[in-house]
Amino acid sequence: MTRSASGALVRAILFSTLVAGTLDIAAAILTNPQVPARVVLQSVAGGWLGNEAYGGGWPTAWLGLASHFAVMLGIAAVFVLAAARLPALRRLWFPAGVAFGVAVWLAMAFIVVPLSASTLSPPASLTAAMKPIVIHILCVGLPIAWITRRMLGAPAAA
Repeated sequence: MTRSASGALVRAILFSTLVAGTLDIAAAILTNPQVPARVVLQSVAGGWLGNEAYGGGWPTAWLGLASHFAVMLGIAAVFVLAAARLPALRRLWFPAGVAFGVAVWLAMAFIVVPLSASTLSPPASLTAAMKPIVIHILCVGLPIAWITRRMLGAPAAA
């Protein structure tokens, strides 16, 4: 891989992380107006600290925000690196982004959060899951897929 190609990958990963991370955490805050933003961020820190996160004030909220962007960095890297090897993910960016958003939600809800110290539970029904699934499609999967296509280029049609 050339230096410019690896630079393009890094830029795509970092920009995708910034955009999707910002959209996702903003959606979490804005779609839960009954919960202060600090508490939403503390719930992310709860992955490390459990219920102790809620008593830590703004320092644990900042830990939650940093943790959120660190996780999003991994999520963005997975898609960008996969799309670099599989041109169909860039050519079919829209369905790939939708599928990736659903896959990210599934992994977070049923693997990452249950294995963490978080006290949050997976949704009890598909109806309860619809809002976070749609948020992950619109704020995570589609932006990462679109940014990846724009920054790495659309492959020639097969």
